Amino acid sequence: MPPAPKTCQSCGRTIEWRKKWERDWESVRYCSTACRRRGVSSVDQRLEEAITTLLGQRARTATICPSDAARLVGGEDEEAWRALMEPARRAARRLVDRGEVEITQKGRVVDPSTAKGPIRIRRR
Repeated sequence: MPPAPKTCQSCGRTIEWRKKWERDWESVRYCSTACRRRGVSSVDQRLEEAITTLLGQRARTATICPSDAARLVGGEDEEAWRALMEPARRAARRLVDRGEVEITQKGRVVDPSTAKGPIRIRRR
């Protein structure tokens, strides 16, 4: 029986067990070479802080879009904050893994590893 899945420390997606990781499953932290290279930067940490700050300023049941956090970190320059959209989604997935937020689509909680399209973030 394969071990329980893990969460990638960089992108927050689920890492499914693979036979090639049989000997070193305990040390697997990233889902891919790209995530291992990327890691978690100071911008990623600022995006996590921006998400929690924005949610803290709103009603308990309110949601935010990842673009709100991207704009807070990247400024109002459209090119700058658009470049932070995927990092903001990754930050949200890491916060989901820690149990701090939920990701929703059309008002329903979704699996952050498989969600495609527009998402919203809310407190748990």
